[in-house]
Parts: sequence; structure tokens; C-alpha cells
Amino acid sequence: MNTDTAETDSQSFLQCLAKRTFAALTAGILALLPDLRVAADPVLGQWIPLYQGMDRISGTNTTRGTDFQNLMAAYAIRVDLQAPGIRLLASPRIDNYQSNSRETAGMTVSRFVKVQGVQAAINAGFFRPTEYYLPEGTPMSVQGLLISQGEPVSPAGITYAASLYVDAGNHARIYPYNWPAADTNGIWTAVSGDYPVLVDGANIGRKYLSLGFIHDVNPRTAVGLSQDRRFLYLLVIDGRQPGYSEGAYDYETAAWLQLLGAWDGINLDGGGSSTMSIQGVNGNPVRLNQSSAVADSGRERTVGGHLGIFANPLEGFVNTVVALPDDDAASITWKTLQPATTQVEYGTTPDLGLTSDGDATPVTQHAVRLTGLQPGTGYYFRAVSFVDGVREASSDLFFTTKTYLVTNEVVTLTQSWKFTEQSMDGLPWMERGFNDSAWSGPGPALLWVDTRPSGPNPDIQPKGTEMPFDPATGSPFFTYYFRTHFTLAEPPTNASLFFSGYVDDGAVFHLNGRELIRLRMDDPPLEILNSTLATNFPCAGDATCLEEFTVGPPASGALLAGDNVLAVEVHNYNPRSADITFGLSLVVGNAVSVPARLDIRGEGAATTLAWDRGGFVLQQAPSPNGPWTDVPGPVITSPHTLTASGTPQFYRLLK
Repeated sequence: MNTDTAETDSQSFLQCLAKRTFAALTAGILALLPDLRVAADPVLGQWIPLYQGMDRISGTNTTRGTDFQNLMAAYAIRVDLQAPGIRLLASPRIDNYQSNSRETAGMTVSRFVKVQGVQAAINAGFFRPTEYYLPEGTPMSVQGLLISQGEPVSPAGITYAASLYVDAGNHARIYPYNWPAADTNGIWTAVSGDYPVLVDGANIGRKYLSLGFIHDVNPRTAVGLSQDRRFLYLLVIDGRQPGYSEGAYDYETAAWLQLLGAWDGINLDGGGSSTMSIQGVNGNPVRLNQSSAVADSGRERTVGGHLGIFANPLEGFVNTVVALPDDDAASITWKTLQPATTQVEYGTTPDLGLTSDGDATPVTQHAVRLTGLQPGTGYYFRAVSFVDGVREASSDLFFTTKTYLVTNEVVTLTQSWKFTEQSMDGLPWMERGFNDSAWSGPGPALLWVDTRPSGPNPDIQPKGTEMPFDPATGSPFFTYYFRTHFTLAEPPTNASLFFSGYVDDGAVFHLNGRELIRLRMDDPPLEILNSTLATNFPCAGDATCLEEFTVGPPASGALLAGDNVLAVEVHNYNPRSADITFGLSLVVGNAVSVPARLDIRGEGAATTLAWDRGGFVLQQAPSPNGPWTDVPGPVITSPHTLTASGTPQFYRLLK
């Protein structure tokens, strides 16, 4: 039971009796309850489109008032149940399903987004864990009614009876006191919480005050439904983090739902499990909120119940965006509903930071050529067009440039490393000539330490060498240091270094004493010490997804002929985080030029030019010796059709 308390079944039964008594009285006194909309209005952002029929918003209350007593950070998603492509998915049955015991496969909310391919998800409903950081796939029992894809998963009961029903046509209804349970025939998705907080537009949250820990100030996960039942609201309120967000009472949860537009609402779950995650532009999950569990331990909790949303990509004013990357260039095309300007914002991080040259000529079919890109590198981007001074943009998208290389793998994923947990502050431990004979090892990667009571995550593979933990704390040391050697006969000119591996949580990479790159650590010029903590962590808190990154010239110029030393320091995200993992492969690549293929096909008076790579511009000339000029446009996308002019022309592709 995910309540962050040792609430017993008998206590739940008494709470249920109290709820039913209040429900009986509500009809007579509901009209006397005050409207609990905030007296000190919170600061709400704007609804930001995520997908067709799905928007997100966040808000905080910077001042306290009669109805908002606590400092809160709230995150919400609005789902238009009538939008095309919207589908709901609750946690499906586990293999070898058994009602009331083995019902669902436990996993984090972020992992649910990744595994199920949904575009957004929250934790949904109480469950019975024996430990919150159980391995992925651990069988769990969900409390209250749960239906997934029309299949019953968990039965309804007298407790945890407040339920959301949605049929296959996305017709939704909230039953605040669903016992005896309403008919589930034809219901596609159902999730349940412990009690309602918003009934027929009235905030009833104050009636739960002084009824126990679960009704005190806590992180919250809730769902709401608009009066016309068209819009579903998913809400998460962070808590237990002074100065950022303290958590919410039930009446504050209801007040947030009202502000969002809900008419009915139920409290699904809360505590450290409260998590809202969406699908990022590169397919990996991205948490929108900052759960107290992550703030405390650096890890998301494994939960038994989830509610996910499938949605189609945005098709707004800017639509049909296509990226065609090559090694050091890319072609970006899109369409707009009206003639508009042309520009692309892009960069190697979600913050973008770079902007292409703009074209103020109003057109409906747009094309931009990005040049000077790094091979084998991921780029975030968005297409931007202005019409009548109004900025229109696509959602954030992602592409990876290609690599045409002669490569040499010099460090394998299972490479042996020397390692130590002793502080190296002030020592030249990353230099090639440093004496590491007192260090442990060498031991093969992955090198790891995991002090969780449930044991190490079995999904982290291949496990190689277990490292020591701090006996004074029972947790890993803040920082571990690693060194390994590799040999090059002759370093290639203008080489690129391609790293891939598993790093939990942050790291700094050095080659022959020269710093190459920082991964989830404070940016230069800030000094990294043994006590420095990582700024973030991978995946959902475990090194279960392969990370890849590239270091190009001039940093790769640190390569030497003969012996080379790769030195890495790995830092934990939180002093109480229970694990650290490290393993890495390194490929040294020398870029080579690969000509593009240009096909020319004639049919009647028309000639079609076609090529299958991005980042090129089509040029023409009256003879092979030139002068060469860009085909008017310029033309950067394939295919391109010409009409015969009677004058011979030659064509080529140019980067």
C-alpha cells in the first residue's frame, strides 16, 4: 500500500466508514461549503502543446493565503478525450496473473513510458510494496478497481473506491464513491484512488482534515474531469522539499484541479511515488516534476499502478517536419498552413542555442540546410516560421548525424580498469605517468556498487567488478576514480572519439591528463572535487540505457602515439543514493569523405534529379568547368524536377 505510512486494513476500513458517512451528509450540507478557489492566486504558466489533444502546464503559489497554506509546485497535463489518436493505458496484467496478489509488473513511471511507448504517464492508485525500489517486473497488487485495455486487473472493493471509468470511445466518468461498483461492461480503462476531493464542482477536501497521515501535507497525484467530461486532467504536486514545494492538503489538491478546469476529481496516490513523465524528443522518458523520492535518493520509485496516454504528434500551423541528416550537415523541411518565414533553432542539448540563417520570403514549403555539424552526434531542433509577426513553431524534435569513418575500437565495454574510492583532490591522478599501483584492480567493467536491500538491479549488465561501499554510511562513496590504458600506433588526424557505455550518475572524462567532457556535472570552469555531486542521473535512476556521446577536434588532439591513459571520475547524485555503475567503450574514428550519388532521369521534356542524403545543395553550370551556381531556391531536397530549356546544363551536389 503506497501511502508512506503503516496504515492497516482496519484503519482503511474506518476511513471508508468515515467517507461513507460524509457522503451521506454531503447532500444536505454541500450547498453550505465555501468555494475553495485560491484567495492568493498561484502563478500559473501557459498551456503548452505536447501532442495532438495533450497540453502541459505548471504552477506555483508564491504567497500563502486562506486556502493555500503550503508552498507548492504543481504539474498538470490536460487530455482532450475527443482528439484523434488519444488512447488510455492502465498497467496491464502481469504474466501468470493472480487476482489480489500477482496483478501488475512493478516499474517506475519513466520506465512505463519507455516500455509501453505512451507519450505521458503518472502513477495511478495505491499498491502493496514491500520495498519501494524493487527490481523492474516485480509482481505487485494494486488497491481498488483497475482495468487495462478492457481486461480486469484488480477488483473493486469497499476501500479505494473512488474510480475513473473510460470506455473504448473515450467517454469518461468519475465515480466518487464507487461501492457497490458501477457496471464495468464496455469499460476500456479504469483506475482508482482512496477518496474524492472534488464532487460536482465543489471542493470537499476540508472534510478529511485530522483524519490521519494520508490527509496531511503530502506530495499528491490526482485526476480530474471537466463538467462536460471532454477533458481529463492529470495532476502531480511535489512535496517534502522545503523552499521548493512542501506538499498539499486534500482541499489544496482540489483547488488546483478547479483552477485547471476540473469538475470532479479524486486523489489517486501520493508521497515519494508521485511522478509525471513524458516521452522526450529522442524517445527517452523525461520527468516533469521533482519527486521527493528522487530528491532524497536519486531514484524513482517502483510502483504497481500507472496511467498512460497515447497521442499523435502535433500537426499545427507548422507541420510535416522532416530531418534528413548526413555526417556534418542536415536538411530540414516542413510545411505551413500559410506563407511564412523560414528558420531552424537547433543544438546538442534541449536548450538548443543555435539558429540557422533566416529567410524572410513568405512560403508554405520550407527548407533549411544546417552545416558545420559534428558526425555521429544527436541534435535537438525545432522549425520556426513567422506570419504577420506571430511566431509559430514545431514541437522539439531530434536527429542524429551519420558517420563515415575508418574506426578503431581501443577500449571495450568490458575493459579492465584500476579504481579507487580514495579522494584524489589535488593529485595528478588523470596524468599518464601517475602511479596507480596502490589502487584496486584491474577489474573488468561494468564496475559497480549497490547497497539496496532488494539487491542490485538485474537489468544492469554486464556486471563485472563489485566495488567497496563506505562502511560508515552503508552507502557508496560519493566518488570513484578509474584508469585504463590503450595503445595507438599513430593517432589519426582530426580524429573523433565515440564513447558508449553505462554511467550512473555523473562523470568527468580525461585523456592523457586533458579534460574531454563532463556528463551531468557542473560546467567548467567550476572545479570538480571528491565531494562534488552529480547534477542529474541517467534513465530512471539506474544505468539501464546505453549512453552515447562524441568528442571531436580539438579535444581529441590529446591522443598520443603509443601508450594512452583514459581516466574517469564518477560521482553520485545524492549522498544517500545506493548505487554507482561505470563501464565504457571508446572508438577512435578518422572521418573520410563519401561522395553523394546524384541520379538523373529524363521523361519527355522533364528531367528529375534525385539523391538520398541530406545537407547538400544542388548546383548547375553550363560546362563541367563552371561557373557553378546554386539552382534557384536554393534546392536542398530531393527529388527536383527540371523542364528542358534547350541549353545543356551540368549538375552537382555541394556540401
